[in-house]
Amino acid sequence: MLDGNWEILTDEGFIGLIGPFYRLDTPEGPQFRFPTDQRHHNLRGVLQGGALMTFADRVLGTTARFLTQAPRTATVQMNMQFIDAVQIGEVVETMPVMVRATKQLVFMSCTLMVGERTVGVANGIWKKLAAPQ
Repeated sequence: MLDGNWEILTDEGFIGLIGPFYRLDTPEGPQFRFPTDQRHHNLRGVLQGGALMTFADRVLGTTARFLTQAPRTATVQMNMQFIDAVQIGEVVETMPVMVRATKQLVFMSCTLMVGERTVGVANGIWKKLAAPQ
């Protein structure tokens, strides 16, 4: 599942409660993985949609910072389409794409996959922020 040089995305906040998420830098850009487990299920026994949205939000923001070299970013708006259920134990993967960057905003997109199956699509806008003072 974590072959290669996958790096854990550490976070002592909310992501630390639902993660871990993993990152692999490739020549095409950063790729991310979210291995799901029992903590992530909803009342139907599949992945809770909010967990998938949190994963998308984190990887899109992380990639926006990486590609633009912005010290920080903040989510302005994010749209999520749920396409197929993720079964507990499956691994969700994505490789975010920067659609456009302006002086202040970064437009991002990602397709969330389990193997060859598309399970979701997320698009959003992130604001570039200055480094903390």
